[in-house]
Amino acid sequence: MSNPTVELLRARKSVRAYEPGPIPEEDVRQILEAAVQAPSAGNMALWTIIRVTDEEKKRRLAKTCDNQPFIAAAPLVLVFCADYRRWFDAFASLPLSEPLRKPGAGDLMLAAVDATIAAHASVVAADALGYGSCYIGDILENVEEQRAILHLPAYVTPVCMAVYGKPTAQQRERAKPARFAVEELVHENAYRDVGAQGMREMLARRQGLEGEALEDWLLRFCRRKWNGAFSAEMTRSVRKAFEDWEKGI
Repeated sequence: MSNPTVELLRARKSVRAYEPGPIPEEDVRQILEAAVQAPSAGNMALWTIIRVTDEEKKRRLAKTCDNQPFIAAAPLVLVFCADYRRWFDAFASLPLSEPLRKPGAGDLMLAAVDATIAAHASVVAADALGYGSCYIGDILENVEEQRAILHLPAYVTPVCMAVYGKPTAQQRERAKPARFAVEELVHENAYRDVGAQGMREMLARRQGLEGEALEDWLLRFCRRKWNGAFSAEMTRSVRKAFEDWEKGI
């Protein structure tokens, strides 16, 4: 039996082109409310959303996030930040008899997961309201510039960005890229290592390719995604974010 929520999740796809005009504020509010209602560790909500409405900041983010102009054109831009600052400040104000532990790598990971859960709640809500959205993983690059643009203090760092808007007709009609099968990604009780050949078989099914065509696709994908300059920058930037977080700067 079909379920509308499950079907919504199955049908959702990234949207990178939007019709002109803003999203009505009542709809923006519903999108934000969905994020606030998302689960979080200990109900701490270890995240903050920065809604970017300043056009110059949107242009700067489009540039720092791998030069993607559609970011600046999106009616709604939300940056989800891991945020332990307000909790740490509250803890630091207590009359503790023991030294107060400073936020560490585990705290950043937990806050990053919380922020991502909230982000996904927001994009599902947007889809339910008739809007499209796209995650921007490149917010993990150029962390120094991102923090400067958003004026982020210690123990606050960007981990996820999403942009939203009414899809154009072309985006609505565009087919969603094929996904891997449940059986390929869900392992029971223990990890099942498929190796390089198993991965090729998974890709052959998903991409509809075989032989030299599949090998050529995998080679080009490796060069573009794995060995690309943006990937090296993302690794440097995330390492820097962890270092700064643990230093409290």
